[in-house]
Amino acid sequence: MQRPLFIYVHGFNSSPASIKAQLFGQYLIDFQVDADYEVPELSHWPEQAISQLETIIAANTDRTILLIGSSLGGFYSTRLTEIHDNLRTVLVNPAVRPYALLEAWLGDNENLYTHEKYLLTRDHLQQLLDINCASIKDPSRYLLLVQTADETLDYREAVDKYPHSPQFVQSGGSHGFDQFENLIPAILAFSEGRVVLPPADPLC
Repeated sequence: MQRPLFIYVHGFNSSPASIKAQLFGQYLIDFQVDADYEVPELSHWPEQAISQLETIIAANTDRTILLIGSSLGGFYSTRLTEIHDNLRTVLVNPAVRPYALLEAWLGDNENLYTHEKYLLTRDHLQQLLDINCASIKDPSRYLLLVQTADETLDYREAVDKYPHSPQFVQSGGSHGFDQFENLIPAILAFSEGRVVLPPADPLC
């Protein structure tokens, strides 16, 4: 049997150095999980980001792939999961309407980790619109993890977008998803087709 592949799909102005990406990778090492793990550094252009992910997926068509999509990465992961049958996706505080949200970010931007400077344009927004998925074909292929005190996104948009998918909705927290490490066992279970969620105890 082929080892499963986990792909962490980072969000807007993030990188493979993001805390959640690092926590997940370290967990796989510490607990000797028999799996492969990739965290591509995605372009700020949506078309290019999708193309980068498609390249990895195309090279692994014979194995199970789990995407872990954070924020904008959740939007990208949804697009890919709707196209490819061998994908499952865990959505972590996912962006549902980034083409609207990022209007406020038009102009000069800088990646928080790499310090790459670039101009966010309406072409970026159009590319996001072009890959939007209006509906979900198989809700069972998604696991939604959200925290209600997300200061960047309205968690209710994600709850409404994936109403028939298993959901972990936790009061409090943040956009970065506090105590993410506590959900890693649930992510690993979901990669095997199981839904095993801990209690969603409120975070102060």
